[in-house]
Amino acid sequence: MHKDILISNEEEKRLIVGLESKTDVKSERLRRVLGMPDLSRKEGSPLKAMVDRVLDIKDFADFDNVIIPEVIPIEILFDLFDFAKDHPARSESDTYYVDKKNVLRTHDTAMWYYYLNHPDTKKKIANNESFGVFCYGKVYRKDEIDRTHMNVFHQFGGLYLTPDSQQMLVIDDLKNALSKIVQGIFGFNVKFRFNPDIFPYTDPSLEVEIDINGKWLELLGGGMPKKTVLKNFGVEGYNGWAFGFGLERLAIAKMEIPDIRIFWSQDPRIQEQLKNLDSKYKEVSKYPSVERDISFIIDKKISLNNYYELVQDAAQGLIEEVKLMDQYENDEKFGADKKSYTFHIVYRSLEKTLTNEEVNVIHDKITEKTKEEFGAVIR
Repeated sequence: MHKDILISNEEEKRLIVGLESKTDVKSERLRRVLGMPDLSRKEGSPLKAMVDRVLDIKDFADFDNVIIPEVIPIEILFDLFDFAKDHPARSESDTYYVDKKNVLRTHDTAMWYYYLNHPDTKKKIANNESFGVFCYGKVYRKDEIDRTHMNVFHQFGGLYLTPDSQQMLVIDDLKNALSKIVQGIFGFNVKFRFNPDIFPYTDPSLEVEIDINGKWLELLGGGMPKKTVLKNFGVEGYNGWAFGFGLERLAIAKMEIPDIRIFWSQDPRIQEQLKNLDSKYKEVSKYPSVERDISFIIDKKISLNNYYELVQDAAQGLIEEVKLMDQYENDEKFGADKKSYTFHIVYRSLEKTLTNEEVNVIHDKITEKTKEEFGAVIR
């Protein structure tokens, strides 16, 4: 039976309460993404079904389950995990900053800090015991918009440590654990392979690729925790393995789901299909797309991830894709610090046919927000 360990964080509570009284665009976006449900804990969701399958694997029966804060200090999220000072994940164009010191968690590996510093875990370490833990839930990253990417998604991570005096684990021990997970979700006939990979906090590291309809798709990553990173959390004389994967990515591959937004759909025809993890998704109806272009000139320092955020806010789940079609600079025409972009936006609802009039209203809103937020000149 997995023991749940809930980590309480007063600073997180204070920051979230503080967001409630703010009316700026950034705070509204933070409230919106934090308010989205955790599908890894929602009955009927294939994401929860995958979580349950991993938790039911006999080898992991004694693992704890830690529930960590969603607002985390950058010191914990990045510094303690040996992220380089110039790592892209530290940028405000990639990560949601609540204030200068705290961000929305971008990876579930942050649970190492919270779990390894929990009193129950410290007792296990003092008693020279082996132990394992899982962590799963929402993570947040600013990203492009297409059928396989959203700025809110779900991860599942695991960590197992054992005293050096008892056993020195090797990469094959991790491969054995990941093999059980892959087979537990995809079945014993699935074809998969391991490839070398690189992560800031594990060495050696690997990725797992699965054969999906004749194509190799990377789905999981893991490695052996660096001794230097474990020492950052006050743990010495231990070794082990760790892994992490995106729940949507696995479910899309297993169920052949064509659009990541489907997981969030309230359409009962869609929800009914999602209850069976072993089924293949069938389109309830392929509603037609409505497509529009937008061209504008903005300061070249502005990150396009911030523009994708603006579009997501204005369209409220009705965007299938935002594709950059063209970009160019002309110092004489635009100025040395400006750049021109052209985007092709595909509007499509999962639940109804959008009219041109409806899309025009949304597109006009995006245009106005582009001018307001970025000082854009529409072309």
